[in-house]
Amino acid sequence: MPIPERVGMIPRALLRENAYRSIRDAIVDGTLAPGERLNDGELAQWLGVSRTPVREALARLEEAGLVQTKPGRYTMVTPLDVQAARAAQSVTAAMHELAVREAVPNFSAAEIEAMRDANRRFAAALQAGDVDAAIASDDEFHGVAVTAAANSAIRSVLEQFTPMLRRLERLRFSSLSGRDSVALHERIIDLCEARDVERAALAARENWLSLDPLFDVEAPDR
Repeated sequence: MPIPERVGMIPRALLRENAYRSIRDAIVDGTLAPGERLNDGELAQWLGVSRTPVREALARLEEAGLVQTKPGRYTMVTPLDVQAARAAQSVTAAMHELAVREAVPNFSAAEIEAMRDANRRFAAALQAGDVDAAIASDDEFHGVAVTAAANSAIRSVLEQFTPMLRRLERLRFSSLSGRDSVALHERIIDLCEARDVERAALAARENWLSLDPLFDVEAPDR
């Protein structure tokens, strides 16, 4: 039978987004190490796409500070940079504070329970030493307020700056110090449930600023 012309074709926008997320995640989880040279042809082969979405993804990753490019010379994974990470931390903390401020007045019981459930899974992942699951659960925990805030600007800014911090958080969550986040999460949940907007927002900000000790660990490597 005749096959419709577009059946099985993946829209270019989806290819671009998939390439971006795949390369971003490989940088965040360390598969593509800091300082590693990137070849768009090799990346395209790995992802099973053409070079065009890969090049577009790399340009976007450069804007996010995860990739560095010298035209005609090289493209590489950005080395861990304490100054850049601190800048990303400040912006990320402010965005999560704003998300909580906008979300808490309208939080439902179901959203509070979703945060508790995400934090339980987060604690279990830390106990098991499963860093990937810990980060996924942490994303879900914070994502409740971001989604409830329904502010596209907040989501856009976090999409750009959070991955840089996630590279550092992988180290944090693999250590005992990462377990402090469980208690911080519980505090945020209790304040959200009490509709204490001001203190809940500040606690959300404190949660992201608690990464400070990790910057001191990474500084000597620069």
